[in-house]
Order: sequence, then C-alpha cells, then structure tokens
Amino acid sequence: MIALTGVSFLIWCYLWLLHGRFWNSGPELPAARPQSTPTGAIPAVAIIVPARDEAAVIARCLRSLLAQNYEGPFRVILVDDQSTDRTKEIALDLAGSRLTVINGAPRPDGWAGKLWAVSQGIAAAGEPAYVLLTDADIEHDPAHLSSLVAAAETRGADGGGLDMVSEMVALSCDSPAEKTLVPAFVFFFQLLYPFALVNNPGRKTAAAAGGTILIRREALTRIGGIQAVRGALIDDVALAGAVKAGGPIFLGHSGHARSIRPYPGVGDIWRMVARSAYAQLRFSPLILAGTVLAMVLVWLVPAWAAIFACDTPRYVGLLTWVMMSAAYIPTLNRFQRSWLWAPVLPLIALFYLAATISSAVNHHRGVGVVWKGRAYTGGKP
Repeated sequence: MIALTGVSFLIWCYLWLLHGRFWNSGPELPAARPQSTPTGAIPAVAIIVPARDEAAVIARCLRSLLAQNYEGPFRVILVDDQSTDRTKEIALDLAGSRLTVINGAPRPDGWAGKLWAVSQGIAAAGEPAYVLLTDADIEHDPAHLSSLVAAAETRGADGGGLDMVSEMVALSCDSPAEKTLVPAFVFFFQLLYPFALVNNPGRKTAAAAGGTILIRREALTRIGGIQAVRGALIDDVALAGAVKAGGPIFLGHSGHARSIRPYPGVGDIWRMVARSAYAQLRFSPLILAGTVLAMVLVWLVPAWAAIFACDTPRYVGLLTWVMMSAAYIPTLNRFQRSWLWAPVLPLIALFYLAATISSAVNHHRGVGVVWKGRAYTGGKP
C-alpha cells in the first residue's frame, strides 16, 4: 500500500506541474470580428451539418446558424444522412438562399457514417476560405462564426493564423445524471488532451471537439481532404492530428455555443461513453489493461488508502485525494456546480471505468452499441 499510494502521489504531482495545466478549464475565445483581407473581403465560410434522425433539435441548430451576424459570405449545407424521422422535412422548411439540404448517398465501405456525410457537404461547398463542421445538436450564438474566423485569422505564432479552430461547446447539465457525470466527462477529456499542449505547435498532442471545428480550406486540401480520416470513429481527434502535422491548431471551450442534446438518465450517459470508449483505445486489450491500471492508480487508490489504510499510506492517500479534488474545482465552476462534488470524483471515475470495460466486453462479444439505427461493433458505423 505504501508503494501504491506513493505512485499515485507522484502521478498527481506530475499532472499538477507538468501536464499542460489541464485542470485550468480554459481557454475560451472572446467575441470578435474578423478583419478584412488585403482585397477588402471577409473570408467566405461553408457550414457543414451532417444530420441523421435529428428531428428534435435540427430546427434550433439551423436557425441559430442562419442567424449568424458574420459580415462575410457564408452558407449552410445540411446533409441528411438517410434519416428515418422528419429531419429532412424540417430542414427543407427552413431552406433558402443560405441553406441547402442534400440527400446523403449510401455509405461506401471504409467510411464512418458521419464522415461520409461531411465529405458530401464539403464536395457541395465549392471553394470557401474556411469550412465549419458542426453537429446537428449544437445551438450557436449569433457571434460564434465571427469569433471562430477572427481567431483563425489572427492567432497562432506571431499572429500568422491557424489551420484549425475547435471548441468544446457547453454540454447539457440539467438532469441529476448530467449534473453528476457531465462535468467529469469534460475534466477527463482535458486530462487526455490538455488544451495548452494541443495549442502548442512544438508538442505532438492533437485533439478537437466535434461540435465545432473550423478548418482552413488549404489545410483540408493539404491533408488529402476529409477522406484522409474516412474510417475514424473518433473523427475529431483524427482530423486534428492530421491537420496539426502541417500547421497550428487551437482547442478551447466555447462561450458561444451549447449542446441541446439531453442525457436525462445515467443509462443515457453510459451508452454515450460505451459507444466509443473502446474505439478510443484502438480496440486493443493491451491498451485497455494499461488504461484500467492507470485509472485505478490515479482515481481509486488515493480514496481507498485515505479511508481504509493506516499510518503513512492513509496520509499520502488523503493528500493525493485533496490534490485530485482541487484539480476538479475549476471544471465544477465552469458548470456552476458546488465544489462539494470534488471529493466524489473517484466514484464518478469508477462509473467511467466500468463503462469503458463494458465497451470492450461488448466489442469482443460482437454485441456493440446501436446509435441512431447503426451498430458499432468495432467496424464502421
């Protein structure tokens, strides 16, 4: 127990001091407007929205995109990915000069469903300066597109611009299950992909959040188009890795967009995690074993030692538990949750660990997860 608590303590010392200040829960882009180019034009943007069975949310998403106060030319392209509900009909009711609705073609072998829909939207977009990829369950403030393009144009080394700007939008946190589990989901994402390291051109760490990804057209062409990551289930991270290999990227939190997809129960969040957790681990039993060991050391050993151990292991475990809880507080503040939830983090981590193991078990049993009528069994959705 002395050895285990000592390792946990050293891990948390590293995380606090040398892991990109992941606990900081930032940065966040301010509202801004892009400057005119030397020719006097504001860059053109095509907004691509892949949608499959999104009738409950698609109207709010599209209305928010069509209401952008962006001063340059932009258009919205919704790709209906063979929906079985009224997604297409609702979108067509809103269609006009800025909104085009496309019937998605059947998915070819080797393509993930969402990326195939995205690729069709990009093909129809022409040659805008930027492409904004956003999910159908995201609602955007009117200033969002302007802020994204302004960041892409002016940030980066010496203000030379960015090839990709991505934001983790504010997630729904209304139901008791969401209030308990969603802030930790964001916290764990920050731990896996510290935003400061993602935003550092000198580090290999790359990630994006699929709800909002603005990508420069030249960068998309450079990587070979969206087909370069066509089979990826964790498509946002794969796309970020491909882009960062040749240019700077940015990942932050959004104050201008929010998810409107609710997860009312614990089971809903469990299925959301289990759908892609084992894919994140590359369907590797070896990586799964390492992940389980790491999560036990990082999240469970400190609390166990603080409660059940004696003497030195108890005090070291308690100190590590305090460090863990303190790291979680900025994320709780972002979600306007009480800091009293911070010590509960080991139990929440146990939930996510169990969901990850369940994801692996389902994969090896050939069961997979059904999401919007498609089965995820370790192949492509």
